[in-house]
Amino acid sequence: MHRAALILALTLATPATAEEVGRVGVDWVGNDIIIESVADPKVQGVTCHIAYFDRSLIDRLSNGNWFEDPSYSAVDCVQTGPITVGNISQGRKGETVFSQRQSLILKSVRVTRIHDTANNALIYLAHANELTQGSGKMSISVIPLAAP
Repeated sequence: MHRAALILALTLATPATAEEVGRVGVDWVGNDIIIESVADPKVQGVTCHIAYFDRSLIDRLSNGNWFEDPSYSAVDCVQTGPITVGNISQGRKGETVFSQRQSLILKSVRVTRIHDTANNALIYLAHANELTQGSGKMSISVIPLAAP
């Protein structure tokens, strides 16, 4: 299993575990795009796939910035079975479904779930969480829920 799956940040919610399902080499120095599968721990029947950049040792040696990967990430979620929504946050800020470090201490890539009750949908947002500057790099996926 990839190091990212082993370094999940602790959240108040039960953290989801990730399984690496793909790895694509993007250049000659060994940088990769990792694709991981994450089942939402509080919404049965929803699985998200997260893609992110993983820097190689050669890239770290040549460019410095040893302890940090780029903030770029993408998410897409799909219904993988009957959806059963558990005890999820109903607030506008949502709750973290998945988090992994992208630097030694200051940055992580997160997937946040927001329940859009007015439109009966679950929104999954992949974004970087950086203490110093934040990040405008994000990706979104929406799962419609059956009519009540």
